[in-house]
Amino acid sequence: MLCLHNIFFISYIYVKLVCKQNNIQLLSAKLIISNHNSTMILTDNKASIKGGEFLIKDIDASQIFIPEEFSEEQKMIAQTCLDFVRTEVHPRLDEIDYAKDTSLMVSLMDKAGELGLLGTSIPEEYGGFGMNFNTSMLVAEACGQGHSFSVALSAHTGIGTLPILYYGNDAQKSKYLPKLATGEWKAAYCLTEPDSGSDANSGKTKAELTADGKHYIINGQKMWITNGGFADIYIVFAKIENDKNLTAFIVEKDFGGITMNEEERKMGIKGSSTRQIFFNDCKVPVENLLFTREGGFKIAVNILNIGRIKLASAVVGASKGVISQTVNYANERKQFGVSINNFGAIKHKLAEMIVRTYASESACYRAGQNIDDAIEDLLASGVEASQAKLKGVEQFAIECAIMKVHGSEVLDYVVDEGVQVYGGMGFSAEAPMDRAYRDARINRIFEGTNEINRLLSVGTIVKRAMKGELNLMPAAMAVGKEIMSIPDFNTEEEDGIFIAEKKVIKNMKKAILMIAGASLQKFMAKFEQEQEIIINLADMLIETYVAESTILRVEKLITTRGEEACSLQKDAALIYLHNAVEKLNNAGKSAITSFAEGDELRVMLMGLKRFSKIEPFNLKDARRRITQAAIEKNAYVF
Repeated sequence: MLCLHNIFFISYIYVKLVCKQNNIQLLSAKLIISNHNSTMILTDNKASIKGGEFLIKDIDASQIFIPEEFSEEQKMIAQTCLDFVRTEVHPRLDEIDYAKDTSLMVSLMDKAGELGLLGTSIPEEYGGFGMNFNTSMLVAEACGQGHSFSVALSAHTGIGTLPILYYGNDAQKSKYLPKLATGEWKAAYCLTEPDSGSDANSGKTKAELTADGKHYIINGQKMWITNGGFADIYIVFAKIENDKNLTAFIVEKDFGGITMNEEERKMGIKGSSTRQIFFNDCKVPVENLLFTREGGFKIAVNILNIGRIKLASAVVGASKGVISQTVNYANERKQFGVSINNFGAIKHKLAEMIVRTYASESACYRAGQNIDDAIEDLLASGVEASQAKLKGVEQFAIECAIMKVHGSEVLDYVVDEGVQVYGGMGFSAEAPMDRAYRDARINRIFEGTNEINRLLSVGTIVKRAMKGELNLMPAAMAVGKEIMSIPDFNTEEEDGIFIAEKKVIKNMKKAILMIAGASLQKFMAKFEQEQEIIINLADMLIETYVAESTILRVEKLITTRGEEACSLQKDAALIYLHNAVEKLNNAGKSAITSFAEGDELRVMLMGLKRFSKIEPFNLKDARRRITQAAIEKNAYVF
């Protein structure tokens, strides 16, 4: 029988192996081992929370930000965005999708620029508003109901503008950011090539320095370029001569040597300009090299982290919009002489749509505030502003990946159930679910596919543990010892909100640590090849993070408003937690049976059963209470 408490010793060997392979000093590995007597769960103030630490720490409700804490000013900004989408975009959705050229989208972008919607993240010195990270996420959410327009807006303000904001020199920022903030110039991002999708660094576009040393000549092909048809500047990635890594360039359309194919015909987001772009001896001044030579891949990775978490907030906004439409239809549609909102099957669907969206929102802004706190800490330590923002986001790359996956899959669930509630009308192009269903699908591909992001979330945790940045091994050891011990049958009740539920979440974390530790022990350096197991672990990680975020949000809300006033929010938190435990259990079984056998298999399944226990709760009645509130409001209820 393979004893799980031996994970410690074999994990130490694995740490040594990985450190050697990556040329990391063995000191990092020793730091991990020196803490092997640490308890699994720690508590600290919010400033000390690092990305991924939620897995090994108890997080107090006071440490997280909840959407109810947005200021009146922030709410007014969000309302401005919502009003713009509802008055300028929604009445013209068909016109946007089937326009013969890009002039309509350009005019909408111009209007958005006049309102300041394109400059939310740009500092005031460059003509923007200089908002913090969580506020920029709120803007993304408020614009998330804009279908193709929200894609164009996000591409311009995110991947089109942020590389210059974070990596540009003073001259580049002064030249480009003011025009990007107002919308005078529109931006696009040229990374993907026909043979380089997820493996972005394998791109073949080349840049050669001219004999006089004044220009780079760029040749190559880019595809799936959002805003490609009307952009004035492009962030273009190419390799200089025989470099191993990409370099980024700021390329103006007027530089010449740029041609493009016709607009792509797409399943959804039809009004978003998407082009293949060809660079044929495109002459770019040397001063337009962005950041450093071979620094392009770093730009791409870090900007994608930002794109992921902002996409997560945008799809929360989209989900809320679809839910409101679906509730409205359920209220109006009659069958058998009554509105279909009277039927239990419909009540179930509406409640699940609401609960999953509420949970995703809870986790989004928790992560967003963690990023803001990290940025503030870095600024206080003397780090330059743009670098502080980059490092703050990079610290929470795990949470960014988690939320991108969760949010996009919640929206997919919401639109699918929306179609179902609409029934035959849901399949009609005359009804709103047609567009919502098609437009939602791209979000599981944007900003790195969900499969890549699942692998990234777990891989980053393991990488940080190997470097000594995350005390994962001591926590895994503690769980291994606990499995071999007699369970604690102490039933003495503690005082406080969600005591039992927090124990459930703590056990969910233990289940992840148990399986992660055992699978690392089993496969060692070949662990990264076990993608199916990693994806199982990612699913467990996602559900745990989101369930905890929702419980903590409602707990914090109860402390300020009282339990009676938060009864629906409590219902939502409990429904989500029960669903999350079931998903965690299924993913855990799939992972365990993929590598364990005999006594080890039985012990681990026993451990998983122990760590996925939860007291029964009447989910049906809780769902009905939430649905009834939505029916009465005729919209998303929270």
